[in-house]
Amino acid sequence: MKKLTLFLFVFSLFFLIKPEKNMAAESLQAMIDSAKEGEVLKLGNQTYQGNFVIDKPITLIGANNTVIKGDGSGNVISIKAPHVKLSHLTVTDGSMDRNSAEEYAAIKIYTNHNLVEHITIRRSFHGIYLSKAHYNTIRNNDIKGMGKGEIAAQGNGLHVYYAHDNLFISNTIEGTRDGMFFDYANNNRSIANTISNTRYGLHYMYSDENVFKKNIFTLNEGGAAVMNSNHLILENNQFIVNYGNQSFGLLLLQANDNKIENNTFYMNQRGLYIDQATRNLFRHNRIIQNQIGIELWASSNDETFTLNRITDNTIPAVTLGGTGENNSWSKDGKGNDWGSAFPVTDFNQDQIGDFPVTYHSSLLRLMEDQELTNLFLKSPAIKIYEKMNAALSGDSVMFRDPHPLIGSTKGSYTKILLIVPAFIVLWLLTKGRKLLCTTFGRNGGKI
Repeated sequence: MKKLTLFLFVFSLFFLIKPEKNMAAESLQAMIDSAKEGEVLKLGNQTYQGNFVIDKPITLIGANNTVIKGDGSGNVISIKAPHVKLSHLTVTDGSMDRNSAEEYAAIKIYTNHNLVEHITIRRSFHGIYLSKAHYNTIRNNDIKGMGKGEIAAQGNGLHVYYAHDNLFISNTIEGTRDGMFFDYANNNRSIANTISNTRYGLHYMYSDENVFKKNIFTLNEGGAAVMNSNHLILENNQFIVNYGNQSFGLLLLQANDNKIENNTFYMNQRGLYIDQATRNLFRHNRIIQNQIGIELWASSNDETFTLNRITDNTIPAVTLGGTGENNSWSKDGKGNDWGSAFPVTDFNQDQIGDFPVTYHSSLLRLMEDQELTNLFLKSPAIKIYEKMNAALSGDSVMFRDPHPLIGSTKGSYTKILLIVPAFIVLWLLTKGRKLLCTTFGRNGGKI
């Protein structure tokens, strides 16, 4: 009898001392369910296990070591009420099931006017998913996936589906399938986000009138792929070292009436890749040290390039698939700065060349027929090929700038040369990862 009494006493003590091991999920969901609208719930330095649903406007604030750990079977946190605020949490272990009827995420938002900030997300298919959710603010979050080697097995850092008028600011995303994926999502703003080590840093489908400013897309297979989308503004972004066969800093495919201004395209396989696009304006961009500065397909019409600095690229610009129609390399009498590749004279000192710049190349047919030509653009054999075809009059006009600019100051270029290599070396030392080449497309297929 004494032994039985002692056993029950010890068991009761264990249950009382360690209730979170058995009741953490129930207690947190109970806290949420019993909270009043507008109430602030401050969580402790512990791990809350289970998936949770927030169905009323409340605030959830974590401590330094607050972890919300899902059970691996669904969304870890589902927000199904407006005016919910989440901050200072680590959220992990959402479902990785790619074949379910619903795409799962660490945090899935179904409602409007919510704030999600200072969240660390690990081990989840999608990071933060907005589904028909509008006027939300997603800021200062750290989302990390499994890396490029696991692209097919994971989702996107930020997934925006039929969601409008949202703000995405100062988020860091690394190692997901796509960093930010927009699908039928209009009037969103993305500012000062840093995205690296993904398939596409930005993947954009059927979404109009969005703004992208001051974002950094680096060390991705493709910087930003903008497809079937119109009236976008891309301004003051950096597309740096996005490299691999058929890679690019920025791809525009069936994208019309967009403004691409004051961006930096540095050390990409292609700086700009433009196909089946119409009436886009490229102004005040720095397109420097790419394999191909601009690859423009003849299916694209009424493209305008003005006041850009297009220097030190292996090939400055190439037009493929024909000559195109009405593409202009100047606007209002001002063309582009082509650097030392095309010396120009300026007798009247108006900073505009006295004669047009015309670029001839024999690589047109070779690049159209041989997909891997891009890998050998720096080879001496390419230069020999060019000289042989030039002698045989086999070259074609790639572009003609009627009003080339006199070379500008090198201040901004010098900053790029100093900062970018240092960033690359630091990244390689700390991550130790090799750049991988994949074949691109929405689901990993070729474009």
